[in-house]
Amino acid sequence: MQDLQQWLREQEANRVKVGVTDVDGLLRTKYLSKEKVLQSLGEGFGFCNVLFGWDSQDVVYDNGRDDGSFADLPARLLPGSRRNIPWEGDLPFLLADFAGSDAPMAAACPRALLLRTVEKAREMGFEARFGPEYEWFTYSETPGSLAAKNFANLEPLSPGMFGYSGLRTSQNAPFYRDLFEQLGRFGIPLEGLHTETGPGVMEAAIAYGPAVEAADRAVLFKQGVKEIAYRHGLVASFMAKPSAALPGCGGHLHQSLWQNGNNVFHDPAGRYGMSDLFAHYVAGQLALLPALLPMFAPNVNSYKRFVAGSWAATRANWGVDNRTVALRVIPGSPKGTRLETRVAGADANPYLAIAAALAAGLYGIEKALPLTLPPVEGSAYHQAIGESLPTDLGAAAGAMRRNTTAGEILGPDFTDHFLRTREWEWRQFSGAVTDWERRRYFETA
Repeated sequence: MQDLQQWLREQEANRVKVGVTDVDGLLRTKYLSKEKVLQSLGEGFGFCNVLFGWDSQDVVYDNGRDDGSFADLPARLLPGSRRNIPWEGDLPFLLADFAGSDAPMAAACPRALLLRTVEKAREMGFEARFGPEYEWFTYSETPGSLAAKNFANLEPLSPGMFGYSGLRTSQNAPFYRDLFEQLGRFGIPLEGLHTETGPGVMEAAIAYGPAVEAADRAVLFKQGVKEIAYRHGLVASFMAKPSAALPGCGGHLHQSLWQNGNNVFHDPAGRYGMSDLFAHYVAGQLALLPALLPMFAPNVNSYKRFVAGSWAATRANWGVDNRTVALRVIPGSPKGTRLETRVAGADANPYLAIAAALAAGLYGIEKALPLTLPPVEGSAYHQAIGESLPTDLGAAAGAMRRNTTAGEILGPDFTDHFLRTREWEWRQFSGAVTDWERRRYFETA
């Protein structure tokens, strides 16, 4: 805290940007005077709890847990999150959360949930490390042109199917340079950045790190990509499935558990180089994946990504270095052995997706669940191995509501609030009349 005070006093700016992540994974921010931040370091500051009482479009839930007063929640500033925003003149920035607050709505804080899950891992003797990677679409549009076009017939940054393209990266070199360099200066080190299959599609891998730090980086990565895109006259979208004709956008999670400096997933004498702990961890995720799917696929659109041949899973299954399954076991060196949870979409809240993956894996270790499901060899889309995943948000929320284990490992207060938000989201879609319906039924019905 003393280091943070000194750092703030050394900043030339007279204001600080602070941000809190809501249930949908949106970074909600405001500017505070430097003096206000310095005064708030010990006692925190107030942030309206409507943050957890409205949806991504700022519409208040009619089924929320708040009493309707929308009081301030005491937010705490996080010294370890300090960084400068290169594209805002090196403006100082701090994350905040509501961990430790006993206010009823504070239980909805996504970062606080992940902190509790990481503490559970620590109590079991493990340090959890994660490395998120994201796919997203970039368009030669502005927020104004999106609205004018009603989000249809958008112009991609570049045309054609150009995965791993040297041509497209060269064509848009200034944008790629700013992404790599400015995100690095913002405290988000990238291991790789390249084009993916699809017009204007990109993918980036964020450097591996402790679970909470990895989630912080992921939230700020998505925010940073969008803001840097704006400065190039572009719009970046992490929507899970923006086009029916193209693959969707994943938010894959590479993960491992460590103990005394050793990766406990690695065992050269084990099957596929997996330790018994690793097998239990995978078994835990397989057992709970259908019930925890809203944590990985939180939106109506998320489920459009789960179709055969789309590089996204359709069942709770696993395989060794197989990209068609939900859980990809990656055997390798003592350092590199890991699990990739591929079911998460780019639209998922990083705190919630990482918390769900870790909590389910720890559950498998705690219960010593056996990994009895055979690994998928070849394409998973042609084999009925593993339980089918729910195919829409309503079914997924219902499965999570019925599963008592989900509430136990995530906490009943968080789980109830989160499910209320997903049930609300499904109701908003269920009451909408789409263009597809009008085209199909207007004259023929």
